[in-house]
Amino acid sequence: MKLRTNFKRTLSALAVTATCAFVGQAHAADAATVGDAKAAVNKVSMCIGCHGIKDYKASFPEVYHVPKIAGQNAEYIVAALKEYASGARSFPTMEAIAKSLSEQDMADLAAYYANSK
Repeated sequence: MKLRTNFKRTLSALAVTATCAFVGQAHAADAATVGDAKAAVNKVSMCIGCHGIKDYKASFPEVYHVPKIAGQNAEYIVAALKEYASGARSFPTMEAIAKSLSEQDMADLAAYYANSK
């Protein structure tokens, strides 16, 4: 009987340990990449043409107001870029640009624009 109790305790301890390891890995995978605004200095050229001009309107595929993203929340910028990359948001230019960016690029650009005015 004592052997069976020790075996159950060992199995329980292993189950808890495995669960903690799995949850820890999942949490680490979900952790946001930290952006570096200085690293984005060489990456912003593709953004400035539209997002750096006050009251800019683009004409493809239709005329629309382009938002100025300086000062925008970094998490929002990263989320928007990921949505363009996945196709959840649709705009041809933004889709192409977002698909070319790594997660680090997205985080760097977001940090740059979040700290800009």
